[in-house]
Amino acid sequence: MKVKVRYFTTLRELTRLAEEEIELEDNCLLRDFIEKIVQKYGDEAYRYLYSDRDKKIVDPSVRFLIKGKDSRMLKGLETKLEDGNIIAIIPPIGGGNQQFSPFESQMS
Repeated sequence: MKVKVRYFTTLRELTRLAEEEIELEDNCLLRDFIEKIVQKYGDEAYRYLYSDRDKKIVDPSVRFLIKGKDSRMLKGLETKLEDGNIIAIIPPIGGGNQQFSPFESQMS
């Protein structure tokens, strides 16, 4: 089966692609797809996608959208992929103001 992958930021720079089609085995899980990306693009992709190199724990700050739905709202890494799926790999998002919390009272 084939899926379309959309890359952003670091992975786009690494792959030099905005998107590509990837051939996968039938009944492939998201976990297997991630491993396929790492096999194809090597150590830099490994460091980007996994938070624990030895245990192959996927970095929780990297998001995977499958047909526009966050994989965490599906079955996570056990989500079964289907032919024609579009998978977007969303990079970690940072920012914010550490000096102000909207939950702290502004009245003292």
